[in-house]
Amino acid sequence: MARNVAAEYRQGGAADFFRLPHGALEQARREERPDVDRAALVQALRQYHQDLGTLDAHVQGALEQLAHPRSRVVVTGQQAGVLTGPAYSVHKGADAALLARALTTPDEPVVAVYWVASQDHDAAEVASTVLLDHAEQLHRLTLDLPLGVPVGRMTWQSGWTAQLRALLDAFDAPADHKAAVRARVEAAVADGGSFADVFARLIHGLLAPAGLVVLDPMHPALAALMAPTLARELERPLASSECIEAAALRLEAAGFSPQLRRPAGATNLFLEEDDGQRRLLRFDGRSFSTETRTYSRAELLAQLAADPTRLTPAAGLRPAVQDALLPTLAFVVGPGEIAYGAQLRDVYALHGLGQPLLWPRLSVTWLEPNVARLLRRLQASAGALQADPEGVLGRALAAQREAGALSAARLEALQAELTALTAEIAGLDPTLVGAAGRTQARTLSRVSHLQGLAVKALARAEDERSGQLTRLKKHLLPLGVPQERQMNFLTFLLKHGQAPLDLLLAQAPGTQAELVIP
Repeated sequence: MARNVAAEYRQGGAADFFRLPHGALEQARREERPDVDRAALVQALRQYHQDLGTLDAHVQGALEQLAHPRSRVVVTGQQAGVLTGPAYSVHKGADAALLARALTTPDEPVVAVYWVASQDHDAAEVASTVLLDHAEQLHRLTLDLPLGVPVGRMTWQSGWTAQLRALLDAFDAPADHKAAVRARVEAAVADGGSFADVFARLIHGLLAPAGLVVLDPMHPALAALMAPTLARELERPLASSECIEAAALRLEAAGFSPQLRRPAGATNLFLEEDDGQRRLLRFDGRSFSTETRTYSRAELLAQLAADPTRLTPAAGLRPAVQDALLPTLAFVVGPGEIAYGAQLRDVYALHGLGQPLLWPRLSVTWLEPNVARLLRRLQASAGALQADPEGVLGRALAAQREAGALSAARLEALQAELTALTAEIAGLDPTLVGAAGRTQARTLSRVSHLQGLAVKALARAEDERSGQLTRLKKHLLPLGVPQERQMNFLTFLLKHGQAPLDLLLAQAPGTQAELVIP
């Protein structure tokens, strides 16, 4: 089995693949980095928020801090999902705000920034979201998004607004909580704009009071500031891909599975062509091409100058583009992004940058009061249930019924008896040691398998009677996916009001927890 680079990084390992080791906050704070034009950045962000309709006192205050000559940034980002997407999209933003708050000093303010991935064109990944109401009915909302088009180019449709309103109408929750969430949604869609704009307004409404500033890289003023980095990439268009592939080979040699691969000729740049489709650029040593046509470097530079929003970075380049724009101290990331980061240290160096500290994001599983009670009764954690739902319930039932045949102790006793028996046989005839050992292993494996089948049969029978397992899975494994990666955060605001957001923002940066909603 391949080693997990994200898991090892969190535990302080895999240091050879990152410029800074896990947890090196003080080292990151002491380091000087190539400076950025803070005045231009602040002006571009002010223009973006003015156009978005979110230039409020929260943003103004954050921009004043960012204008400080020694300001730094804690940045995070996510694809623009429907109604903010899965819960971890909000958790990442909250963690950036919490970490920035913890690191800020009067002489060195730290600002939290949320990079809205408006350049992304994978509609299938952002078109759907899942919510669970008080009646324990799952609501899956899917919008019909155009394919191949950056979400920052998708004009918000009135039909999508109607779908959001219909979901809220059908959602079983207290009227006052529904009204508060409805107000957030109506404020987000009121001024239209793009699909990404609606997402950005929702994130702003939730987390701007905590100090978070949203940033859309497709806004013209911000895109113009990123153009020099993209122009530099065009000078040596395969160098970053070669760095990524070299890192992939090093990871494989160390027993890891690389997250990114760059085939021969593939750059780390996408071009939005005249038909609105975003396509990967390839380079053959002389000219660039997509699936539809060929370009010279001069033509791409001219397009970049005319409209810098049309040339955009792929996943292997985007963090470097982000951190050339921002005075980044730390980058709040999920496990997949940590795996990407293990291949990007040398990509940063190509642009005269040092890779910032990667901060594994806060992770929360929300336990509503009824779910918390069920888990206490089962003497199990949410994580254990997510990993083995039938096993958790079945083992709890077996213990309650004193079904010793299904206990770990009974299997351990059998193992001890078989070990003793094997030793006795070996003493009588040493040539039988191997056969006796194989028989022991097969017997234990088969008995363990039978125990597992019986445990799951108990769980299924109980679920048919009480629906207990189905209920828990709806809350903790909606549609078979762990809650944080599937359930929309607004689920909890709709049912419990402001309390979950307040509880989230009361956590320490980087918290890994199962939180009971009061």
